[in-house]
Amino acid sequence: MRVDVVMRYVGMVMLFIAGFMLLSAGISWLGGMDSSFYALLLAALLTALLGAFPLIFVEKKEQLTNKEGFCVVVASWLVACVVGTFPYLIWGGEFSLVNALFESVSGFTTTGATVLTDIEVLPRGMQFWRISTTWIGGMGVVMFALVILPSIGRSKMTLSNVELSTLAKDNYRYRTQIIVRILLVVYVGLTVLSSLSLRLAGMDWFDAVCHGMSACATSGFSTRNASIAYYNSPSIDAILVLVMTLAGIHFGLIYATVTGKRNNIFRSEVTRWYVGLLLAGAAVIAVTLYAAGLYPTFGTSLRYALFQFVSLVSTTGFATADTNLWPPLAVVLLIAGSIVCASAGSTSGGIKINRLVLAVKMMRARLRQQQHPNAVLRIRLDGVVQETEFLHTVMTFIVAYFMLIAAGTVFAALCGTDLTTAFTGSVAMLGNVGPGFGQVGSMNTYAELPAALKLFDSFLMLFGRLEIFGLIQLFFIKWWR
Repeated sequence: MRVDVVMRYVGMVMLFIAGFMLLSAGISWLGGMDSSFYALLLAALLTALLGAFPLIFVEKKEQLTNKEGFCVVVASWLVACVVGTFPYLIWGGEFSLVNALFESVSGFTTTGATVLTDIEVLPRGMQFWRISTTWIGGMGVVMFALVILPSIGRSKMTLSNVELSTLAKDNYRYRTQIIVRILLVVYVGLTVLSSLSLRLAGMDWFDAVCHGMSACATSGFSTRNASIAYYNSPSIDAILVLVMTLAGIHFGLIYATVTGKRNNIFRSEVTRWYVGLLLAGAAVIAVTLYAAGLYPTFGTSLRYALFQFVSLVSTTGFATADTNLWPPLAVVLLIAGSIVCASAGSTSGGIKINRLVLAVKMMRARLRQQQHPNAVLRIRLDGVVQETEFLHTVMTFIVAYFMLIAAGTVFAALCGTDLTTAFTGSVAMLGNVGPGFGQVGSMNTYAELPAALKLFDSFLMLFGRLEIFGLIQLFFIKWWR
């Protein structure tokens, strides 16, 4: 493997990230050159210098091997999280080294968890950088770089094939270069529309853009300590419910729907499961809340239930209520939604509804196979027959996912947290959801967790964003053929 070539492409990604740091410094300058200006400017120069170094000394190569492409993708994520700490550390405030790393990883992985006890004290430049990390991470550091940075030839295909999981690619019927453009067009278009809608609903321009970026990235980073509860607006809640729902749908299906293709949202089996899950879960939670007398009317109960359930299933993590106060049944459903989450090919994390559908069909096929041993059964998803090897991969992922949740729970308990916090925090970190329950509830932060647990949670977030095996394989790269 050519390490120098890998470093060259990682350097290009660093230049891309430095551009967003510079943009954040521009926001600071437009706002009167607040206290974050020099921190962001210095961080941008430092990141650009580190990124430019391998570009100067390493010759350009037209083609990457699969092994090199894999290393570029994983290394880009890791390096992005490291350089993302520069603005935080230079600015200071609550950002110790551990806190800065946690916040950076949370942003780039679109988890949206925070260690800040007072978000509103951050100057606007730093606020925008914080939101920028999560917007970049929503579509993927490498996927953005493939479109915006200068052409890197055939390597685009290698890199995008590593970045997009098999599940995510199922609904695309285009060449790799076009897939990358589709992703960006849908992502940017949804961000613009959501920002404009939030501005019309009453947010100021800065908050509207920041929350629009965060919602489309299914992150949940907010500019307010109380998250969306700060606005107490049914219209803002409704807009965000729609945006979060759309951001949890396969972007290829959204593009196909807008352009009038046949393989669209309305024909998608996975999307029907996803929307059905959202509606059914929200309805049951609303009945539970109303029966418990937490809200005066069923309509109000449905408003809060729908927002919180969509927020967690889409892995956005915005909050309009303190879910720690909700009845046990509502809490169980919210945790279940945080484990399953939305569709592959979207910006959400979690197991993905696609894998849940396949797991249900596999169990049903197993029962039928026992009843009819000689039957030849085929499992289909959206009309496509799934290969046995791929189905085994799905089940392996689900088993590994729950094993990591168990490991995270045990480690958190060893660090002294209660069982509710330990379990739901691990679910939220691995699923890139953000809020859990207990000490890390929807109206709380991760500030009080021990430093060792914050570091462990940072790794959980990366495992979730790189779908477990993407990160694990890095440690076995020398055995690749």
